Amino acid sequence: MSKIIKLNRGLDIHLQGEPAAKIIDATGSDTFAVSPPDFDGVVPKLLVREGDVVKAGSPLLFDKNRQQVIFASPVSGTVTEIRRGEKRKLLSVVVTSDGRGESLEFKIPSMASASREDVAGMLLSAGMWPMIIQRPYGRIADPAAKPKAIFVSGFDSAPCAPDMNFVLSGELDNLRKGVEVLKKLTDGKVHLGLRAGTEGVLNRVDNAEQHFFKGPHPAGNVGVQIAHVDPIRKGDVVWTVDVQNLAIIGRLFNTGRVDMTKIVCMSGPHVVRPQYYKIIGGAQVKSFVMNSNIKPVAEGHSARIVSGNALTGGIVSREEFIGFYSNQITVLAEGDHYELLGWIAPGLDKMSVSKTFMSWICPRKKYNIDTNLHGGHRAIVVTGLWEKYVPMDILPMYLVKACMAGNIDKMEALGIYEVLPEDMALCDFVDPSKTEVQEAIAQGINLMIKELS
Repeated sequence: MSKIIKLNRGLDIHLQGEPAAKIIDATGSDTFAVSPPDFDGVVPKLLVREGDVVKAGSPLLFDKNRQQVIFASPVSGTVTEIRRGEKRKLLSVVVTSDGRGESLEFKIPSMASASREDVAGMLLSAGMWPMIIQRPYGRIADPAAKPKAIFVSGFDSAPCAPDMNFVLSGELDNLRKGVEVLKKLTDGKVHLGLRAGTEGVLNRVDNAEQHFFKGPHPAGNVGVQIAHVDPIRKGDVVWTVDVQNLAIIGRLFNTGRVDMTKIVCMSGPHVVRPQYYKIIGGAQVKSFVMNSNIKPVAEGHSARIVSGNALTGGIVSREEFIGFYSNQITVLAEGDHYELLGWIAPGLDKMSVSKTFMSWICPRKKYNIDTNLHGGHRAIVVTGLWEKYVPMDILPMYLVKACMAGNIDKMEALGIYEVLPEDMALCDFVDPSKTEVQEAIAQGINLMIKELS
């Protein structure tokens, strides 16, 4: 058996509302979209107009900076709306499905003789290249670059995250084919991170280099896994692919058709029936997030729907669309209320990492956590707390300060190439100063791209 990599730093947030192992078919949704804000660094250019008829795999828009990177329709139907925001910013291209499930047909290359250009060309033309993310910086991969390795995380350790062995239980052939495809794109290895002590379909994906991780969140973050297997240094290029997207890529090369079907979970403390839904990527949130499945909150308060997990996801309304990279929807209570002298109560129902409340005596208890900050922003206090929750060889507080100061030399020295905002999400959660750590890291990355690219 492969060596187990044990992580001691991190934190498992025991949130109420873990999904039950039940899948509801919600693929009959009418409305889908491709949303450019899901893709950092992309300057979108439209290829369609309202009223155009498309199939799954038909190009809807492309990136002005790299015109070969296109974004394709997830379904067949008609382009019914081009949604724009301030300054005519393109927010989404909406497609109303015709229910036929028609796809463009792509010629499947023989993997034995296919070149890197053949494989990359098929991914680009089918609109699946945005599934490949490049590190450093976490942008869509450059098709001209050659990564030293490609990493896939086979589990998610975030609060109420989906069980990927359950989600992908029938996808073994597609997963293996996906790994075979990725091997054509790199001269290095394709690495698959797995949770130690679990068995499932992902353990049988034996054509990838398997690594086993044991420890709390963020053990499932691909960035943490890279840091412990093959760290990124200045000048290195590493690609990553979400494990569900790996199966979708394999499906394309097995069938020659675009099939964006995936399984997501709806979870969190304010979900009546936390469970899984089979959807097509880009589905409208209201197609599977029913009001009847959201628990009522206190009078005068509301629930927050998050596309993604509670630590890194983005707020969405029911009229919007699930994020391109999201595998879950989380529902939390809005933290728009205040408690008088709440700190003086025993707090058995409140999670605390500092033993402020008596809840520390119940380490496995699940909590109904809302979005309340429980305090206001203040100057950063050097407590050494952040370092306990980032299992990487970096100094998170000094890196964040360098990002805030815009000091590129210090950012490089302190590990900006190794991290994305998601890797520092726990610092947001535990910080007594309420510092927007993820936002600071994102600003640092944007500055690096602007000044060094």
